[in-house]
Amino acid sequence: MSFDERKEGAENRAAEGPQPSPEAKTRDALFAFFGRLGIAHKTVEHPAIFTVEEGRDFKKDMPGGHSKNLFLKDKKGALYLAVALSETKVDLVGLGKRLGAKGRLSFGKPELMTATMGVIPGAVTPFALINDSAGALSAVILDKALLAHDPVWFHPLENTASTAVAPDDLVRFVEACGFAPQILDLSAPFEE
Repeated sequence: MSFDERKEGAENRAAEGPQPSPEAKTRDALFAFFGRLGIAHKTVEHPAIFTVEEGRDFKKDMPGGHSKNLFLKDKKGALYLAVALSETKVDLVGLGKRLGAKGRLSFGKPELMTATMGVIPGAVTPFALINDSAGALSAVILDKALLAHDPVWFHPLENTASTAVAPDDLVRFVEACGFAPQILDLSAPFEE
């Protein structure tokens, strides 16, 4: 499949899915927030990437830790964001136990994710914590394996670019958004 075909397919998928509200923050607002926090960052533009697999070729020349971001909910509706190294096989059962989740954790529906995080499916990122609506999350969990890399890369509220920050700055950003991140080994979170 050619680059243009991939780009057109990605654009069609984005247009068909849920769209963020007008109150959702933009990339410019995110970068301004970084500036106020003194967080250095680097951004690389690329075609829209919706999955870890789609991004492998584009990201192979971008050293550091690349993520997968899981928007999760439990049976009672509590919402969680798990930010893992792209290669981590996340133990959702163990994570649910560690978090005290009610019932099994599952992936939140795209509409709920967009309403909560303010980004489209395929653009889930811890940077979306800047949106007021993200306050509905019960917890933010960061993978130890991801934080072992420097820098760490995430979509800057849209999946047509990736932005790198230092791991300590990611933690500082999450805290500045009002969350106390739990740093866990997401491949075995209950065994720590």
